[in-house]
Amino acid sequence: MSQHKVVLLLGSNLGDQKKNLQLALKKISDGGNHISQTSEFLITEPVEFVSSNIFCNIASEIFTHLSPIKLLEFIKNIEVEMGRTEDSIASGGYSDRIIDIDIIKYNDLKFKSKKLEIPHQKHLFEREFSKILLKDFI
Repeated sequence: MSQHKVVLLLGSNLGDQKKNLQLALKKISDGGNHISQTSEFLITEPVEFVSSNIFCNIASEIFTHLSPIKLLEFIKNIEVEMGRTEDSIASGGYSDRIIDIDIIKYNDLKFKSKKLEIPHQKHLFEREFSKILLKDFI
């Protein structure tokens, strides 16, 4: 099986945010994916919703054998295992979350479905914090 180069963005604004991000990265690695690069932590205000809880965010480059859809299922399972109860697509909006993991790029693939868009347009072109985190990855 070939390895696919993927860029992920992870965020948390509940509990011990840095610990949540580190645990999510460990779960990604433990699932057979190789983490090749990780950004510094970046503290930001919530985007597209109001909350008194600030976010801690991180970018990571991984290599995986998983297809885009299998990778999405894998990271959504990590979110649920860690206690995330609402998905922004299912709920129709953003809310506080213990962990959020987004696929930003998957090789040079262009793909769009109801649940997944690669590359992730909002993170690449609209969100300033994402641009800061992704500057060394894209």
